[in-house]
Amino acid sequence: MIHQTLQIGGKRLANRVVLQPMEGCDCNGDGSPTALTLAKYKTAAKSGAGLLWLEATAVCPEGRTNPRQMMLTAENLPRFRAFLQELRETARQEVGFEPVFLLQLTHSGRQSIRPMIAYRHPLYEERRPATDADIVTDGYLDTLPVLYAEAARLAVLAGFDGVDVKSCHGYLFQELLSAFSRPGRYGGSFENRTRLYLDCIRAVKAAIPADTLLTTRLSVSDMVPYPLGFGTTAENELDLTEPDRLLAALVREGVQILNVTVGNPYYNPHVNRPYRKGGYVPPEAAEAGLARFVAIERHIKKAFPTLTVVGSGLSYYRAELFERAEQLLREGVCDLVGFGRAWLAYPDFYRDHQNGCFNDKKSCLACSKCTALMRAGKVSGCAVFNAYYRELYKEINA
Repeated sequence: MIHQTLQIGGKRLANRVVLQPMEGCDCNGDGSPTALTLAKYKTAAKSGAGLLWLEATAVCPEGRTNPRQMMLTAENLPRFRAFLQELRETARQEVGFEPVFLLQLTHSGRQSIRPMIAYRHPLYEERRPATDADIVTDGYLDTLPVLYAEAARLAVLAGFDGVDVKSCHGYLFQELLSAFSRPGRYGGSFENRTRLYLDCIRAVKAAIPADTLLTTRLSVSDMVPYPLGFGTTAENELDLTEPDRLLAALVREGVQILNVTVGNPYYNPHVNRPYRKGGYVPPEAAEAGLARFVAIERHIKKAFPTLTVVGSGLSYYRAELFERAEQLLREGVCDLVGFGRAWLAYPDFYRDHQNGCFNDKKSCLACSKCTALMRAGKVSGCAVFNAYYRELYKEINA
């Protein structure tokens, strides 16, 4: 099934493979792609994947995680247009078709260069301190729908086929989903906590043509105990009651693709990136996290059959990568299969599979060295199979 086409709205995917958004921290100061950014995405364009989901792109300077995060503006729009044109041309020449390109729009909130938090969070602040002065005001949050709409408008002008209004991994929208203790229009009730996310979805939808895909990558659960986490009980068990209410609202607002994720990589990285080897010792077996992904995706697909669901967590499987992907598609757990760390490590993994020469020894080791590079302030990529990033990793461990 992985080779089958899929029609979503006005866009046709050549196959069911999605290359997930993987931030490289390698853009220019103005947010435009560098030669390193282009080199990374040209390998993606050659992969044969049907959908390329580009990395987190800040909607405003203060919402960037670092000074090299991608950001699309009116001033750098020509660079983005040329960047995307080169990727499309590369794909046409190498694999004979153009993949669908999505751009992920984000505000990094607590993980911005200067923390911009929804509320005081004692667990998250053990890792990165914050103060009451870092709590964003309702007035500031009121300004964001216009910024998301403008970023979406520019994405269409740049040539993207769709946009992702991102709410995951503890960033601003995701943190607001658990702002039970926050006063005002953006905290407390379910309606208030989801207000900004849904307002930005509506603003983006109004700013893009009808044939442009409207998508979201959502942490369906933070796997942080209530009242400090969304979609989780006080005992830190999965609770999909509120996520289901939110997903119903997203479907009503016209979201066509849901890219499923779970957890917060700054707090519980093993939840969204099941871990195989390295210095970090996760508190649960990788199999538990992988089973959680499947249970959530199966539940969502059954509850919302018209929603196109991207399955996550597959990079862990290495030799069983395609066997597992085919199983999930065949069983109707998801409609598309997403690969993140896998494509950084082995960009040709799908093309090689098509040609009968997939080599699992090139597959991602699930060691999270790519994340370690990012946390150390370096540009990020596979430090195992790519010599450039391997040398950078040696520097941070010298």
